Amino acid sequence: MKIARKKEWFDDDSFWREFYPIMFSEERFAAAVENVDKIIRLTKLKGKAVLDLCCGPGRYAVPFAKHKFAVTGVDKTKYLLDKAKAKARKAKVKIEWIQQDMRDFVRPDSFDLVLNLFTSFGYFDDKKQDMIVLQNILASLHRGGIFLIDTIGKERLAKIFQPATFNVLPDGTKLIECREVFDNWTRMRNEWILIRRGRAKSYRFHHTIFSGQELRDRLEQVGFVGVKLYGNLSGDDYGPEAQRLIAVARKP
Repeated sequence: MKIARKKEWFDDDSFWREFYPIMFSEERFAAAVENVDKIIRLTKLKGKAVLDLCCGPGRYAVPFAKHKFAVTGVDKTKYLLDKAKAKARKAKVKIEWIQQDMRDFVRPDSFDLVLNLFTSFGYFDDKKQDMIVLQNILASLHRGGIFLIDTIGKERLAKIFQPATFNVLPDGTKLIECREVFDNWTRMRNEWILIRRGRAKSYRFHHTIFSGQELRDRLEQVGFVGVKLYGNLSGDDYGPEAQRLIAVARKP
């Protein structure tokens, strides 16, 4: 049953259309292919059923399918799923695609690995809904199944934070990014302004930011065990120089 909810920033398909070339460059697709092997090693994955939750345009779902995994890709945004389906057709792989809100998707005892990558967590105005997502992920895993989440850590943000940056993209488009930390250093508010052919478009979005300990606490609160934190998919420690916050957790 589809649950009626108020519209939030991520419900605006035009945001994903405008920023698709910036977020999902060919370099990032190529990096994902290499990262699949890293994820398999880091998680010590043994089973074959993989859920890519918030799969976007299939950056990870497609290479996992090419590795002969049975992949389910879930995303709310039709535009991104259409891109993912096209990538899968081109790669000649079969993937189950589902258009659904991550808060609603649950398939009990079905997956050996659940992935949530590229800072695709913590978008909701109501932070309690993040816990609902984690509960659903736990329920969807087989006993002993693994959850891997990749986000940007609060520690990293505190180190590199800049209120505004300006970049010129390869096609000449100008991108201004404005940032503000708010809600007692628990959320990041962003405004991205695209200036193309003399016209400016502005998009605002926000998300919750987590320290390593805060993310660990949430995973353990819903019942995950053996939580380990890493600074990248190669398995380096989560420390002062960590570029990313990677958490790997297991269902008992």
